[in-house]
Amino acid sequence: MGKVIFNSDDFGYSRGVNHGIVDAYQEGILTSTTLMANMPGFEQAVNFKKSLPNLGVGVHLTLTCGDPLLKNVDTLTDDNGHFKKLSFYHDDDFQIDWDQLYQEWNAQIQKVYRAGIVPTHLDSHHHTHSFGKNQEVVIELAHKYDLPVRCNFERHNEVGHVDYFEPYFDDVGEEDQSKWQTNRTREQQIQELLDQLRSDETSEVMCHTAYIDQTLKNGSSFTVPRVNQVEFMINSDFAKTVKRDADIELVNYGDVFN
Repeated sequence: MGKVIFNSDDFGYSRGVNHGIVDAYQEGILTSTTLMANMPGFEQAVNFKKSLPNLGVGVHLTLTCGDPLLKNVDTLTDDNGHFKKLSFYHDDDFQIDWDQLYQEWNAQIQKVYRAGIVPTHLDSHHHTHSFGKNQEVVIELAHKYDLPVRCNFERHNEVGHVDYFEPYFDDVGEEDQSKWQTNRTREQQIQELLDQLRSDETSEVMCHTAYIDQTLKNGSSFTVPRVNQVEFMINSDFAKTVKRDADIELVNYGDVFN
């Protein structure tokens, strides 16, 4: 039997994102989410978690969205004090102060703990924990807090991780086939994923469930597919199959690593 984690990123981004995640958890197959400590929906997300004790909540380490929690992290920010855009990190030789990154990400983790949430795991917005020397920082923090990490980076064997990570599930919400991340048909993708989830001992499926509000509309180019993913997680044949499949057990990171 495969233990499967369906994790929705960006908890705390905004009210619309929070409500989409909660609906996908309460009515669908979502089991886990990761929380952005620096975004405007943080407090609401914390309150949701208090009423949903079995929802796994990790930390969505943030480097490319919103503002840092700390003041003296100038190598991470632009002239207006906002986090630098993702494009800055597209240069393989990007230069930041990695002690500043450690301190900022540590502050984000600490804020989650102070809110009364014991995080289940670590991952990152735009997968920035997988970039260059950022990997060293997330490994150090994972060891400090004894937390597993999403395994989509080269050095994942140095931390706790699941056996399989599915990065392309967002395609289920994308109506424009030219934007799909793989060349498979929808039917092929779903069947291959089901086979994978049944065969691996532990798996994580990354998704982005949300409703569109003004904050998301203004801040992200990835909007409509998130709404479609909420529907898919609740009412699709895939979701119904996962719920009744004897070879799939729905869990969160805490169930696997605690």
